[in-house]
Amino acid sequence: MQMLMSSLEQSTRLNLKLSQTALLAYHPPKGHFRLVYHGLILPNLPAPLHFFNFINLLGQPKIPLFHNPSIIKDKASNTASVMMAVSPHQVGHLKSYRLNQQCQIHPYHYQFDQIDQFKGNFPHFEIQRQDRELELNLKIQTTENITHFVPLKWNLFEHWSILCHCQGHLKYQNQHYEISGMGSFDYARAANIPYLPLAFYTHQLINLNENTQVILSQVRNQWNQIIYSRFYLRGINGENLFIDKKVYFHVHRVYPKITTPNHRQMYLPREFSWYVEENGQPIFEIKAQSRGDYKFGVGAGFAGSFRYHARLYDQDFEGESAYCEYIDIRPLNWQEKNQTQILADEFLQAQPCLLKK
Repeated sequence: MQMLMSSLEQSTRLNLKLSQTALLAYHPPKGHFRLVYHGLILPNLPAPLHFFNFINLLGQPKIPLFHNPSIIKDKASNTASVMMAVSPHQVGHLKSYRLNQQCQIHPYHYQFDQIDQFKGNFPHFEIQRQDRELELNLKIQTTENITHFVPLKWNLFEHWSILCHCQGHLKYQNQHYEISGMGSFDYARAANIPYLPLAFYTHQLINLNENTQVILSQVRNQWNQIIYSRFYLRGINGENLFIDKKVYFHVHRVYPKITTPNHRQMYLPREFSWYVEENGQPIFEIKAQSRGDYKFGVGAGFAGSFRYHARLYDQDFEGESAYCEYIDIRPLNWQEKNQTQILADEFLQAQPCLLKK
């Protein structure tokens, strides 16, 4: 998951040289960093796949937005989870394992039973799954375009994300597909914070073309105040743009209310839009329609894909397979608010006290 905890990021635009990846935090759980996250997002895959995500959590967080008791084994600290999802129907996309019995965890090699495997070091990584429903082997090559997120106070959390290229093959229901494209590779480490008042998160990734990637993200607290709403533009040649003012997200239509495996009620977005401006000028806007392929397993919420029409500066784009993560554990009265009320909330900005200044 381009992990939500980016909610607690203060993003900076950093172009680190590849040799400097040695300075990045990258290790299994140790010390007070009891939670470790690896993620890969790969949009724009050919039909019927449309997207692929890999979300690996070692340990399970206590924060309600990410807490998923439905997968916990004997205890949260002994549970590892691996989500590998594509657009078509799946039964076993989310798997959980007992860390002390089913997993082998080493600095550069993670083995989950005889099913899932993740290994490598900069700039080359590899993901494998051996399963009847989904089988794959993906090779990841990281670029020099690294986005760093400033950690929380008291060294509680840090997170980075790298633009990457992926290549390999995938077999779904005995059909073989060749995979090649630009994605996002993430790592985060965190102390198991008992509580943060976060209640809404969306993280969306769009590859506008073979060279340009857009990330949009918003987080709200339990009082529906915006913690952040952010726009990132990054390119294969190191280009970066970051905007965190006047980044507006609106849901126009939702699917019927659902109940998650953790017995929470939630509305998932069917049609939605973003609008970004800077210095009074429109920078980016997008109108999106979900494909209705949401899969449960991103913390307490879902991941899926969407069709879109977008405009960046004066250039138009459209696509079939952008990526969306969506978690909404606000009370239903907030989820059901009309757009006039939501617009008023755009001016209620809150900043978590844990953010480093």
